[in-house]
Amino acid sequence: MSAPETIQDRLAETAAPAEGDPLAQACRVAEALLFASVKPLSAEEIARALPAAVPVAQVIAALERLYKGRGVTLRQVAGGYAFRTAPDLAYLLAPEAEQPRRLSRAALETLAIIAYHQPVTRAEIEDIRGVATARGTLDILLEAGWIRLRGRRRSPGRPVTFGTTPGFLDHFGLARIDDLPGLEELKGTGFLEGPAARDLSIPVPDDDPDLRADEDPLGDLFAPLDDGDAAPPDADA
Repeated sequence: MSAPETIQDRLAETAAPAEGDPLAQACRVAEALLFASVKPLSAEEIARALPAAVPVAQVIAALERLYKGRGVTLRQVAGGYAFRTAPDLAYLLAPEAEQPRRLSRAALETLAIIAYHQPVTRAEIEDIRGVATARGTLDILLEAGWIRLRGRRRSPGRPVTFGTTPGFLDHFGLARIDDLPGLEELKGTGFLEGPAARDLSIPVPDDDPDLRADEDPLGDLFAPLDDGDAAPPDADA
């Protein structure tokens, strides 16, 4: 008998014991996958390792109940599922965690604009912010893995378009991009102080990876970019 080719195959072989509760064994399999994974796993990825007779939704619900109130909990993040430290215990790990680089106000504003307005070009970001965007600001967000190059706008110069990544959702604890707060929620949390402009609106964010009608594939990344993709290095640093 040939050895299984993948971890999922090996786990699947143990997921249907001759005796015992199939749901309990399926939960053990899913638990092992989630603990071993370095990224959130989708329901489809978990289901591939489970016996066909056990619905993945039932397994996820059982694990959520099992870990409710414990030191780690099963959370839905970035379109998948992952074990995360219970929020009320996060302070215990703070001294051990690597402190991330603090983002400047310019970087935070740029990240927010990309999240809500994606796909968006550098020139469009600058138009919304009302100030030039430093070259290093986008580099920081790219290196953090929170934004990505999507494609090129079908406009003169073919400027690069930017969008968010699953890493952005994971870092900020979002299951989907539309979990970002809307206008009324932002007002309620105090992020928008004073009377808002009459025409102020916040679009419903959409991180669909498919290119839009006005986008082309990236193609040659080393091709010359238009002036809209260049900016003074210290424009808003």
